[in-house]
Amino acid sequence: MSQYQIAVVVGSLRKDSFNRKLADAIVKLAPSEFSFKQLKIGDLPLYNQDDDANQAQSVKRLKADIAAAQGLLFVTPEYNRSMPGVLKNAIDQASRPYGQSAWAGKPAGVLGASVGAIGTAVAQQHLRNVLAYLDVPTLGQPEAFIHAKEGLFDEAGNIGADSKKFLQNWMDRYVAWVKKHAL
Repeated sequence: MSQYQIAVVVGSLRKDSFNRKLADAIVKLAPSEFSFKQLKIGDLPLYNQDDDANQAQSVKRLKADIAAAQGLLFVTPEYNRSMPGVLKNAIDQASRPYGQSAWAGKPAGVLGASVGAIGTAVAQQHLRNVLAYLDVPTLGQPEAFIHAKEGLFDEAGNIGADSKKFLQNWMDRYVAWVKKHAL
């Protein structure tokens, strides 16, 4: 039975997203005491402070899913040298109203894949800045700026042989991070 429930936030809505595939594959590298749930963020309304007193059911669901988790895993693409708007909207929705953030204190890992040579380095840095403000202790090393190219995934959708050692090390460090910081 899993001791650690991890909320996975994929910053892309695209069905065939590299980052959704990465999220599906990397969780297979975790020990059995960890379970993962991808959170639904595509149905959230755009954040509007006027709605803080009466949040939509989709926002309440997101906040409940985060509250039930012992850790967070963000897997994001990079759009225009930053995180996608859908991810930022989800972060804003679950952090409000002020003082009632669902994110606070949850240990997190951040990674992402892109066809660009620098992976999602800039998006991850922007995301880390936001998470720091929200009091989310975020794994700093190893960083994982993944170049999405042939061989990243095998035929079955698992991490490919050339990337497996690196991503297994990342997952091992993430697991240790969550165990150290989970409330």
